[in-house]
Amino acid sequence: MPAAPDKLHSRSFFADVMDPALRGLSPAYFGMVMATGIVSLAANEIGYPLVAWGLFVVAIIAYLVLWAMTVLRILRHRDRVFADMIDHLRGPGFFTMVAASGVLGSACVILAHNLFAASVLWAVAVVLWFGLTYTIFTAFTVKEDKPPLDKGISGAWLLAVVATQSIAVLSSLLAARVGQPYRLDLNFLALSMWLWGGMLYIWMMSLIFYRYTFFRFSPGDLSPPYWINMGAMAISTLAGALLIINSEDAPFLHSIVPFMKGFTVFYWATGTWWIPMLVILGIWRHIYKRFPLKYDPLYWGAVFPLGMYAVSTAKMADAMSFDFLETLPVTFAWIALGAWTLAFSAYLVTLFRTVKGSSPVP
Repeated sequence: MPAAPDKLHSRSFFADVMDPALRGLSPAYFGMVMATGIVSLAANEIGYPLVAWGLFVVAIIAYLVLWAMTVLRILRHRDRVFADMIDHLRGPGFFTMVAASGVLGSACVILAHNLFAASVLWAVAVVLWFGLTYTIFTAFTVKEDKPPLDKGISGAWLLAVVATQSIAVLSSLLAARVGQPYRLDLNFLALSMWLWGGMLYIWMMSLIFYRYTFFRFSPGDLSPPYWINMGAMAISTLAGALLIINSEDAPFLHSIVPFMKGFTVFYWATGTWWIPMLVILGIWRHIYKRFPLKYDPLYWGAVFPLGMYAVSTAKMADAMSFDFLETLPVTFAWIALGAWTLAFSAYLVTLFRTVKGSSPVP
């Protein structure tokens, strides 16, 4: 007995659309959750709680859907998953899973005041961080066939820094809301991750800057995650500001407040320096070189830094009484909302065309 038409169409849809999508799913797609979550917090920061909650819900749905797709991908295309993990260009994209968990957990604390959900996401982020950090960088170290520097490194490597600092941020937020002895433990973890993330940025940024300035550079090399150059510093600023705020209830943090203030401003100044440079490079890429501008999941890596810069600047200004910076968070929050709207609209259009293209011709 032949299968019903609707069942045939379902099988065709899975074979023609879903399975190829799973096979080619970018490891960096959790950047959508990172971007949506932090833009949600940016909207909340400038006084739009309804917008913030709407984006928060979108981030939760995207997080759950992407986890379901990731599990299916592991079950059906395990070879591709592990091949991506040890690939110098695609492997660092897996760190978006850590950062997405950390950012979403932070939103659970700030917007939903749900410490249980935030704690679960903190645990997920920590486990993923350990697993991915030592798997990916061990594989990069011991693999025999390695690409040259100009072919193997990009701004996406700094997602490892963002992942590390996302744990520092969430740990600081939780520490301020729990009692001892967990408060001490979480603050110490946050401080350790903050310091390690800063060291990791210095290592990686040195190589990335060297690649930018001493190797041939084409428009195709300037992939969207280059904005993480700034985003990694922005989230480091946020983590530092939260540690400064927590120092009032943590004696060991209080003893190093001048050090933390100095490095927090250092991170913020470095991130701020990158903004004009990145804008100029973007103009060179898309206007002067006429590189086509079309939807790519990697563009979420460009939205995230804008929202993070708004939130981190606001928090640093609060922690250090920098009232003269109060216009920056508002400006960048609106820029981040605009960038998110463009990226999400492009995503919906691409999704619609993909689904429509899979429909049988009547």
